[in-house]
Amino acid sequence: MSWHPWRHLRDHHPHVHVTYPDGGTGCLGRWTEDGIEINRHSNQRERRCTLTHEIVHVERGPVPKDLRLARREETIVDCIAARRLIELDRLVDVLAWNRHRVDDEAAEELWVDLPTLIARVRNLTEDERSFINRELSRRQP
Repeated sequence: MSWHPWRHLRDHHPHVHVTYPDGGTGCLGRWTEDGIEINRHSNQRERRCTLTHEIVHVERGPVPKDLRLARREETIVDCIAARRLIELDRLVDVLAWNRHRVDDEAAEELWVDLPTLIARVRNLTEDERSFINRELSRRQP
């Protein structure tokens, strides 16, 4: 089943509200005490990825104040969000179709932004990499 962040938010976090400010903060989104903010200038793929990222923050709790720990937390959140948004079988299909390229065209096909696709690929497990390699080899003409 495909991840649907708006449905997940509605079903699991109905108290969290989403707003779309003008984006003066310079970021795509953030979790505040008032809810989740998503830059209104974001495209649909960016909104989907940003909402998923911020939902993971809601579920994991506040980002640590320590800068080093905050960076680490962001990396973890990116990885979790990417896994939710990109199922392994879909990733294989898109890599096969897109000649193994990890680019914006592949991201668009997966309905994610490029940073999310890159996070998913960078954080593949060894088993996932082996599965992808086997599948791509099997599908070669």
